[in-house]
Amino acid sequence: MNIRLRLHHLAIAAGLVVSSTLLPAQAQTAPVKVGLVLSLTGPFASTGKQIESGARLYLAQHGDVAAGRKIEFVIKDDGGVPDQAKRMAQEMVVNDKVDVLGGFVLTPLALAVAPIATQGKTPAIVMSAGTSSVIDASPYFVRVSFTLPQNSVGVAEWAPKNGIKNVVTLVSDYGPGIDAEVSFKKRFEARGGVVKEAIRVPVRNPDFSPFLQKVRDEKPDAVFVFLPAGVGTQFMKQFAARGLDKAGIRLIGTGDVTEDDILNDMGDVAMGVVTSHHYSAAHPSPENQAFVEAFKKANGGKRPNYMAVAGYDGMRVLVHALKATQGKGGEALLNAMKGQSFDSPRGPVEIDAQTRDIVQNVYIRRVERKDGELYNVEFDVMKAVRDPGRGN
Repeated sequence: MNIRLRLHHLAIAAGLVVSSTLLPAQAQTAPVKVGLVLSLTGPFASTGKQIESGARLYLAQHGDVAAGRKIEFVIKDDGGVPDQAKRMAQEMVVNDKVDVLGGFVLTPLALAVAPIATQGKTPAIVMSAGTSSVIDASPYFVRVSFTLPQNSVGVAEWAPKNGIKNVVTLVSDYGPGIDAEVSFKKRFEARGGVVKEAIRVPVRNPDFSPFLQKVRDEKPDAVFVFLPAGVGTQFMKQFAARGLDKAGIRLIGTGDVTEDDILNDMGDVAMGVVTSHHYSAAHPSPENQAFVEAFKKANGGKRPNYMAVAGYDGMRVLVHALKATQGKGGEALLNAMKGQSFDSPRGPVEIDAQTRDIVQNVYIRRVERKDGELYNVEFDVMKAVRDPGRGN
C-alpha cells in the first residue's frame, strides 16, 4: 500500500475515533423530545388544550433549556380514542425518538399507552387520568395530577357535619367515576351517612335528564357527582331544568363538576355548590395568583383549570429531573422525578418516591361570586393527602 493511501486510511480511522468520542456529548446536547398524547378534538378537547397551555407556560417562564439540552414538544391528538392514543405513543417512541411521554386526558388513554412506555423504557408523566390503578400500569409512569379517591374524601367528610344525612351518587361509568363512587361511599357511610342509590351514566355525550329524574324521585338531601372534565355546564343546565335545586336537593361532588374554565358559563345554579378538589383558580397563594395572571395573558384571558396546573407542574418535574441528571434520560431521569417536593400553584406537592404518585392538599370549596365572576372559594383543607384508593 503506498504512503498516500495509508495516510488516507489512517485519517478515516482517526475520524471514526473522534466521531465516536463525540457521540456521548452529542447525545447530552441533543434536544429533549417530550411527546404529549392529548385529546385536542372531540368531547374532551378543552382538557387537552389546558394541559398543553400549562406545559408551554412553564417553559415560557423558566426557559426551554435544561442541563444544556433544549426541550421540544411533539404533540399528537388522540381524539379521546384509546387505540389512537396507543398508536400515537408508538409513533412517538419509534419514529420521533421522544425521551419522555406525557398527557393522557382519560384513564383508558393512559392504560393504552402504558405498554409502550414500559417496552420502550420511556418515562411518562401522567397529567390527568385519575383512576388509582393507573400508576400501576407501568413502572415508567409518574403522576402529577390527582386521583379520584383523593378528591372524594374531603366532601365525604364535610357532608355529614353539615346536614347531609343521605345522598344519591351519580358518576360517569368508567374507572375514575367508579373510584369516586366507592371512595365517597366508604368514607360517607363511615361517618354515619347513607347512600340511597348509586347511579352510573355513560361517559360520552350523556343526556343526564333521565338520571336526574331518578335522583329527584329518591328525594335525598344531596346528590354526589363526578363527571369527566368538560361536561359540567351541560350537567348544571339539566340539573336546573329538572328542578332539583328547587326541590331542595343539594349538589356536592369533586371539583371536576365545577371546573374553573367553564364555571362562569354555568350561571347562578352553580352558586353554593360544595366540592373537594386539589386546585382552584381562586387559591390565595402568591404562586397561584402569578400563575393565573400569566396563564390568562398567554391564553387570551382564559382562566386556567386543574389540567393546566398538571401540565405546568409536569414540566417542572421534568426540568428539575434533567438538571439533577445533568441531561441524562431513561432510568436516571425517571429516578430523578421520584421524590420531588415543591410549591405548586395548587399548594405543596410531593411525588412519592415509592409509589410515583402525587401527594397534595385537598381543599373544600364553595362556588361564590367574587368580583362579578364565579369561583370555587376554598374554606377548609385536608393536608398532604395520599391516594386512599391504595389503602394508605
